[in-house]
Amino acid sequence: MTDAPDTPEAARRARALYDLGPTAIYSCKADPRFHYCLYVPPVVGEGEKVELLVAIHGTSRTSFLDFRDGFAAFGKWNKVAILCPVFPVGVLGDGARSGYKYMREGDIRYDELVLKMVAEVAATYGQDWSRFAMFGFSGGGHFTHRFAILHPEKLWAASIGSPGSVTLLDPARDWWVGIRDIEARFGRPFDQAALARVPVQMLVGDADLETWEITHKPGGTYWMEGANDAGRTRPERLKTLAASFEAAGVTVRLELVPGVSHDRMKVLDRVQDFLAGVLKRMRAP
Repeated sequence: MTDAPDTPEAARRARALYDLGPTAIYSCKADPRFHYCLYVPPVVGEGEKVELLVAIHGTSRTSFLDFRDGFAAFGKWNKVAILCPVFPVGVLGDGARSGYKYMREGDIRYDELVLKMVAEVAATYGQDWSRFAMFGFSGGGHFTHRFAILHPEKLWAASIGSPGSVTLLDPARDWWVGIRDIEARFGRPFDQAALARVPVQMLVGDADLETWEITHKPGGTYWMEGANDAGRTRPERLKTLAASFEAAGVTVRLELVPGVSHDRMKVLDRVQDFLAGVLKRMRAP
């Protein structure tokens, strides 16, 4: 078996098998420590243009495949490719699980890494993905709302699912609790006007009430004053985040999902409904 198909027919079959529909898992060219897979609607193989949804996994990392496959039908019928990055545990050799959630870990900028992945796959498939949607649940919800704060101009929608801790748009507190020092930390000022143009969904199960993993304590890696001020539970913290975004002029669709605990698969239909509505408005004449 060779990596380079030696006939046009072999190349066509390899592309259909590995690069369209549910794809293989690829290393990121910009940093091969990180990986991604996609769902690519078959029409892309016929030269059609589609939109992009970036779906960010939670702490277990296994949800990247749940999201690729869980959004596949949505992607096929709505002409949306799904990009699922993989950020391994302990990429710096220290066993740390949560670095990606806060955008920076050592010399790694996870927000910039995602932008490089998007540019890479856009070039591969001949697409214009200068703007895309983003969804994340749990740890991915951490990532998504912080990415929206740092790069609102890159998003046509953001869906934020059940983050354990939230960054409020508070100019009186430093990152990650607030945003006072984001320009010093990330080289980017907060663009309130751009964020206000992003349609935002925030959703959490009303039974998602476990606090053992989300309560910050002195001495913890991400402990800082105010770390628990947004609320005790995930629903409380998400409501506080929604109020913070709304005070900045963002239109937020806040959904408290009845009877649902910390279960990513039970919110995907609501995420798809939200994204379909945004797409309909975007594509209207």
